[in-house]
Amino acid sequence: MERLIEFLSFRDPSVLSVTIGAILLTASSAVVGTFTFLKKKALVGDAVAHSVLPGICLAFLLSGTKNPIFLIGGAFATGWISLLLVDKISMRSKLKEDTAIALILSVFFGLGILLLTYIQHSGNAAQTGLDSFLFGKAAALVGQDLLVFGVVAVVLLLAVTLFFKELKLIAFDPAFARALGLPVYGIDLLLTTLTVLAVVTGIQAVGVVLMAAMLITPAAAARFWTDDALHMTLLAATLGALSGLAGAFVSYAAPAMPTGPWIVMVVSVLAMLSFFFAPRRGIVSRWFQQRQLQHTILDENVLKALYHLGEADDDMFRDRSLEQIIARRFFPRRPLRRALQRLQRRKLVQRRNGTWRFTKAGQQKGQRMVRLHRLWELYLSRYLEIAPDHVHEDAETIEHILTPELEQELARQLDFPERDPHQSKIPS
Repeated sequence: MERLIEFLSFRDPSVLSVTIGAILLTASSAVVGTFTFLKKKALVGDAVAHSVLPGICLAFLLSGTKNPIFLIGGAFATGWISLLLVDKISMRSKLKEDTAIALILSVFFGLGILLLTYIQHSGNAAQTGLDSFLFGKAAALVGQDLLVFGVVAVVLLLAVTLFFKELKLIAFDPAFARALGLPVYGIDLLLTTLTVLAVVTGIQAVGVVLMAAMLITPAAAARFWTDDALHMTLLAATLGALSGLAGAFVSYAAPAMPTGPWIVMVVSVLAMLSFFFAPRRGIVSRWFQQRQLQHTILDENVLKALYHLGEADDDMFRDRSLEQIIARRFFPRRPLRRALQRLQRRKLVQRRNGTWRFTKAGQQKGQRMVRLHRLWELYLSRYLEIAPDHVHEDAETIEHILTPELEQELARQLDFPERDPHQSKIPS
C-alpha cells in the first residue's frame, strides 16, 4: 500500500512521464481498436503491428538516429502499405482476408527481423534500444519521445471524437452510409490511417508482438458490458487507461518487471472478468439466465399438467399426488419436486399430506398457459395449414414466450375461437 501511495503521489517526474505516456497510448489504441473490432477486422491490428517493424528499421537506416518523428513516419508508411496489400490480395485473388493477413504479417515481420539483425551488427552505437520496439519499453517514454507519441495519441482521440458518428455508421451499416451520400471509402481510409497510427504509437508501450492485444482486448471486454457504441468506446478507453496505469505501477514497484507485458496481462485479466461476470452477456450471467428460463418452463409445464388433470375430472382444486402428475405428463421425480416447491413459494400451489393442489392464482396461471398453447396450435393449423397432429411441439415452445399483447392479437385474428384443432375447449 505504501508503494501505491508513493507511486500515485508522482514525486518523481520520470514516473509521471511514463504513467501519462502509458495511459495515453493504451487509451488511444483502445478507442481506435473499438471500431476495428466492430468491423470484425480484429486480425488487421496484428498485421499492422508486425508490419511496422521494417518501417522503423528503414527509418533508422536512412536517418541514422532514433528520432521518434522519423520512426513514426517509417512505421506509418509500411503499416499503410501492409493494409493496402491485404485489401488488394483479398479483393483481386482467391485468397481470403485471413490468409492475406497471415501472408503479409509473416513477410513484413520477417523483413523487419532481418533489418533489425543487420542494424545490430552494423556497429552503429545509436541503434541501442531499437529492439525495444519488439516487446515495448514504456519506461523509455520521456522527453521528446513522450511529447511526440503523446501528441499522436491526442490526435487519435480527437479524430475519433470528431468523426464518431461516421465511423460508427460504416462499422454497422456501410450500405446505409453510402445511401446517405457519405464518402464510405474515404471514411474507411480514415479508419485505416487511425489504426496504423494507433499501432505505431502503441508499440512503444507494449511492442510489436503484443500490440494486437492492446488494440482489440479492451474493445472485446467492453462489448460484454454494453450495446451502445459510445459507451463501448468510453469503456474500452477506460479499460485501456487502467491497464496502462497498472502496468506503470508494476514497473515502479518491481523495476525488473517490464511495463508492456504487464499492461497486456492486466487488460487480459479485465477481459476475462468481463467474459465471465458481465451482466447479461457474461458466461456466468448467461448460465444463470438459462437456468432461470429452464425453471420457468418446467414450472409452467407443471401448472399445465395440473390444469389438464382438473379438466379431466372437472375439479381444478383436487389434491394431486406426484404419481398422478407424472402419469399425466412425465417429469423426472426430483426436478418435479423442486418445481412444486418453487410454485409453493410463489403461492401458486399448496401442499397437504404429501399431495399438491392449485391455489386460485395457480389455477389462473395454468389456465393461461393452456390457452396460449391451444391458440398457437389453432393459428398454425389455420394460417400455416399445418396438420393438427404436427402443431403440438411448436406450441410447447412458443407458449412460454407469448406476451399478453400477442395473446390478444392471436385471439383477435382467430376471431376469439372456442375450440383448438383437436376440438379441445380454449379457456377464456
